[in-house]
Amino acid sequence: QVQLVESGGGLVQPGGSLRLSCAASGSIFSINAMGWYRQAPGKQRELVAAITSGGSTDYTDSVKGRFTISRDNAKNTGYLQMNNLKPEDTAVYFCNADIVTMELWRPRRDAYWGQGTQVTVSS
Repeated sequence: QVQLVESGGGLVQPGGSLRLSCAASGSIFSINAMGWYRQAPGKQRELVAAITSGGSTDYTDSVKGRFTISRDNAKNTGYLQMNNLKPEDTAVYFCNADIVTMELWRPRRDAYWGQGTQVTVSS
């Protein structure tokens, strides 16, 4: 089975930085788009950043200029570099990936979610 595991979250002061990682494992044929979502207490889950298999990126307005999404296809791993963190960035961050597996010689495409990693920005 395919599994996504996030790491790198923690407690950081305002203005600090964190680097989140999302490692995919299992019987992976290919990974299409990857994205990072976050969910703060009392708020809906929102898409923070996304990256296509070709490296095109997009960000929600509130993180533009501060966050950078990237990926290492050889390692099946995605990253989210977060700089100049603000208290409003506090949330559980989830990795999502559109992954193709092979099932009886047929491609199967599914979206997978990681378990989430807590990011807390506070003095």
